[in-house]
Amino acid sequence: MDLRKLKTLIDLVSESAISELEITEGDGRVRIVKGPPAGSAMAAPAPLAQVPAGAQVATAADAAPPGTAAAAPSGHVVKSPMVGTFYRAPEPGAEPFASVGTQVEVGTTLCVIEAMKLLNEIEADKAGTVKAILVENGQPVEYGQPLFVIE
Repeated sequence: MDLRKLKTLIDLVSESAISELEITEGDGRVRIVKGPPAGSAMAAPAPLAQVPAGAQVATAADAAPPGTAAAAPSGHVVKSPMVGTFYRAPEPGAEPFASVGTQVEVGTTLCVIEAMKLLNEIEADKAGTVKAILVENGQPVEYGQPLFVIE
């Protein structure tokens, strides 16, 4: 879809009463969602509760679910260099690039991250053994999110 057509669609959505538009054309798919108008009033944040002196307060690290960075084993952490979708194998049903216990060398492909229909290979930047995989297959990942622990 060319840029002029996309701009026209955005203008159509912004000027109409619809809040969302999705169009599929060939292999391409575009979804336009209208957000709140600029300058609209946001809900005021809730006031902070006061904690009595001597009370114990739980931190985010205390409440982190298993499998997150807070619960990760020690070692070298391989982080996501981009936003996208994490895949352990090159295609559905194929053997994963790496599993827990796999010996890897510098440059060994650990996974792929799909971003804008492109598969980007993520390689080990340290030789060692994969101690943990911190992301589930098919899960969206953020820039800088821990993916693997290598020891």
